[in-house]
This record gives sequence, C-alpha cells and structure tokens, in this order.
Amino acid sequence: MATILTGVQSSGRVHLGNILGAILPAIELGNTQENSYFFIADLHSLTSLKNSKQLQENILQVATAWIACGLSVEKSVFFRQSDVVEHTEMQWYLQCFAPYAMLANAHSFKDKSENLASVNAGVFTYPVLMAADILLYDANFVPVGKDQKQHLEITRDIAGTINHTLGDIFVLPEPIIAENVMTIPGIDGRKMSKSYDNYIDIFSEEKLLRKKIMSIVTDSLPVEAPKNPDTCTIFSLFRSIADSAEAELLRQQYLSGGMGYGKAKELLFEAILTRFATERTKFQELIKHPKYIEEQLLGGASKAQPKAREVLNRIRAKLGIRTR
Repeated sequence: MATILTGVQSSGRVHLGNILGAILPAIELGNTQENSYFFIADLHSLTSLKNSKQLQENILQVATAWIACGLSVEKSVFFRQSDVVEHTEMQWYLQCFAPYAMLANAHSFKDKSENLASVNAGVFTYPVLMAADILLYDANFVPVGKDQKQHLEITRDIAGTINHTLGDIFVLPEPIIAENVMTIPGIDGRKMSKSYDNYIDIFSEEKLLRKKIMSIVTDSLPVEAPKNPDTCTIFSLFRSIADSAEAELLRQQYLSGGMGYGKAKELLFEAILTRFATERTKFQELIKHPKYIEEQLLGGASKAQPKAREVLNRIRAKLGIRTR
C-alpha cells in the first residue's frame, strides 16, 4: 500500500493558480489513497516570515482553503508540521549525514548566496528539513513541481547514505512530477503569483472578485474586431475552469468579432462563481470557525505522530540513542 505525502505552503490566502495547479490535483490523488499525508509547512516559512500573528492567519487561511476545496480530513492525515516535534529532531540526524557541498548547491540557497549577509541558516538547511518531512512517514511518492525535484533528489541521497552506513532505515521516495501542470496566468499575463500581486482570490467577496477580474490587462482592439483567444489572458483563464463546450463557444465568438473584452470578463466572473460555488460557500462558513480548523489540524497531528515516532526510533536505535 503506497504512501503519498504532500507539503502545503503556509503562505496565506491561496489563489486560482494554486487551486488549479496544485491543490485540486493533490486532493484528487490523496483522497484516492489509503495512506496520504498533507502537512502545512509552517516551520519552513520561518526562513522568511517572523511575524507570529501573520503566520497564524496564514495557517488558518491555507487550512480552510484546502478543506473547502475537498480535502477529506477523515481519509487523509492533515496536520501542521510544527505540531509533530519529530520533524526537527529528524532534521538534526539527517544534517549529520548531509555534505556541505550538496546543500551549498541547492537552488533554495544558491539563488540567494550572492548576498550571504541576508541569508539565515534555515535557508541553507531547508532541504534537510524537507527530507525529514518526507522520510518520517515512509513516503513512497511525493508530488513535486519541477522546481522542487532537486530537493527530492537530496532527500534520496541523504537517505541512501544513511541506509548504506547504518542499515536499512528509510524508504527512498519517488517524485510524482506532472509534466502537463497548467500554468495559470495572472491579471497582467505573467504567471499568477502573490509576489507579482497579479492573482485572483476565488474566496474574496463578489464585489472584490469582480473588480479584480475587470482589471485583467488586454490589448486595445475594438468590440467589432476579431480577436486571438490564444494570446488572451481572459480566455486562458476561462478555458481552465469552464467545460470544453463553453470554451469552444467563447473561442468562436473571439474569432468572429463582436465580442468585447468587457463581456468576456463578465463571462469569466460568472464562470468562477459557478465553478467554485460550493468551495466559496464552504470557505466562508469554515473561516468563521477557527477552533474547528484548529481541531482538525491537532487531530491530524495525533494521527501523524505515531508513524513519525516509529521511524524516528529506527534511526535513534541505529545511532545508539535511547528510543522512546
């Protein structure tokens, strides 16, 4: 029986790009497995975020969004990373087998290494904590983006070294990399991202959601002119959430002329409201009950901890450290 593990960033409100590109595919995969772990990586966020109030709000927003989007807290183990203390203890053991040169070559550090004065040790050891996250649960498969593939390779390298040195302790995880993951454009045409402030928050109030969609950047072609749907951000977003028949109808309207961008934006707005009606309703209800969300996370941690402790005890025993 395969085990799937997914780390969830604790970066605040999720946007349409997160939902289509990562959340819904991960939930679909996880809900079909008997052994699936989803954790909110709040410890990882401390490399850049030092505001406790903001961190707590981020965790609430992210956890609520995942549950609202259909994550089953009954079928899956959904928890907050920092509630399972075995993660940080495991990180220390793994660090003692991780070569300096390997971590210095990791993208998460290398991309920032030109200004070392602003780089904290957490950034340098980030891949080791990620390895601990994965190895603690005997994960067979880890869905990752192409940008995270190197970190999984580091996980396998560290685990392989320990297995060779101390005997078989860890399962070597395999990546699941979706080659056809959608790149969702933001309102300015670039990849949707909070760092660009070009994202669409599907859980925002209707008035704010409509205002955001109406701000999508387009060319200046008049209403009567034919338009190219393949270069239009509005159409790209519409196609990603509407069914194929609706998308084809809109495509023909673009090509025929007489379709203004204002009308296309209205259609996109309505499509988002229709496609995510259930998720929006559930989110607005759940966000009013942070105690319920907290209970789900703590309940998930209580389910995750026995497995984490079992795996941690394997390496403690091999290192001569008393098991618990």
